[in-house]
Amino acid sequence: MSLGGGQNTDGSNAGGIFVQFNQDCTSLVAGSSQGYHLFALTPDDGVEEIYASRSGQDTCLVDRLFSSSLVAVVTVAAPRKLIVCHYKKGTEICNYSYSNTILAVKLNRSRLVVCLEESLHIHNIRDMKILHTIRDTPPNPRGLCALAPAADRCYLAYPGSSAVGEVQIFDAVHLNAKCVLSAHDSGLAALAWSSCGRRLATASERGTVIRVFAVPERVRLFEFRRGVKRCVSISCLAFSACGTFLAASSNTETVHVFRLAEPPTPPTPQPGAETPAGGAASGASSSATASAGGAGGAGGGAGEAEGGGWLGWLSSAVAAGAGLLPAQVADVLAQGRAFAAARLPIQPSRAMVAITNVGRAPRLLVATATGELFVYALDAADGGECALLRTHRLLEPHPHPHHRDQQAPPLDAHEAEGAGGNSYAGALRGRDPARMSDSERDSELGAALEGSPPRGPFDLRDPKHFPPMRVQPSQPTQD
Repeated sequence: MSLGGGQNTDGSNAGGIFVQFNQDCTSLVAGSSQGYHLFALTPDDGVEEIYASRSGQDTCLVDRLFSSSLVAVVTVAAPRKLIVCHYKKGTEICNYSYSNTILAVKLNRSRLVVCLEESLHIHNIRDMKILHTIRDTPPNPRGLCALAPAADRCYLAYPGSSAVGEVQIFDAVHLNAKCVLSAHDSGLAALAWSSCGRRLATASERGTVIRVFAVPERVRLFEFRRGVKRCVSISCLAFSACGTFLAASSNTETVHVFRLAEPPTPPTPQPGAETPAGGAASGASSSATASAGGAGGAGGGAGEAEGGGWLGWLSSAVAAGAGLLPAQVADVLAQGRAFAAARLPIQPSRAMVAITNVGRAPRLLVATATGELFVYALDAADGGECALLRTHRLLEPHPHPHHRDQQAPPLDAHEAEGAGGNSYAGALRGRDPARMSDSERDSELGAALEGSPPRGPFDLRDPKHFPPMRVQPSQPTQD
């Protein structure tokens, strides 16, 4: 989940600010012409800058591992080099150089994945050793890929074709191909995993239909129609932590939120009961369409995805007589509509979204490449129009050409050696990390992987800030 102004879905900036939420949406990172910045979300819907590198290096990609001190950075000056840092110490732990420009970096607690245009490199995040390389992938100039946040279901999704919406699922722990999804007829535009790693959301370049699949079962669970008025470029999909909601942003001023309601349990037929006409058991595709229709019915009329009116009436008609219409017509009319929507005060070229809880209240967060962060209230019960609560100005955008359009400098001898293995540069405790032993590097990585305590104003209601205390029973007083 990343973006920069006028750039592709991988998030590298082109005349804007690179912005990305961390894996649990408790903080966000931003890349600027002066370095990278880390921001924490506070319980009062505020934003606190907790770190600024101020290295003077134009940063085009940056990602933080949850709330740890580990940060992965790619600069415009060295677009083929990944730098792994301990931001609290302000030190560089290691770096790794590749044969081509880095388009995306994905992290979870088990793996670090680097995406190039025609290959993917999987590292063990504990020691940064490369474990596997997926070579000769279909051309992926936008660096589109998604790594599940869950370490126990560490699935990597990436395009299996540049022409149609085929998704390859790779198990990054056991290092083998898991399955292939035929998600869309046109090429892929966005991918997103749920926090548990069991569901994958997909969107195509047409931008009209969003689908959710169960992985690795390859069952289509939900299908949503973003709108019927126009095709758009979807830049981001994001699940809520609970998995109940899915947000989608595009190059329009409307952000849609869909509710992933489970399909109702069909009644158990009584012995001897007569099966109604057209009531034969349906396959996975039919049940998925029904569940999507139920998900969208509650929030009709939000944004461009009209769930009420004539479309809502037709959806009800489809549910009542699904067996009387052609399958293609029934599928289109039964697609779920938006449960809620937020109207941005600007029309961004791209926007990143996240759904999180702030002070136990659901919030929709929208970050743009022009440096704004919009905080919206999300009514989890009724949906509808989301109210804008706060607007934050993160950083001023900085104009520079896309880092992939630059001519990458040739590898020097030290970097060329690192293309086949780790190369280390910079100062760590006053020493050249190239002379660090494996145990020293592993120790630094372990320290960076440790979680950080919450920052900003404390919330007395939040157990993460103030864990519940056990009151010891009083001892009887002896006379």
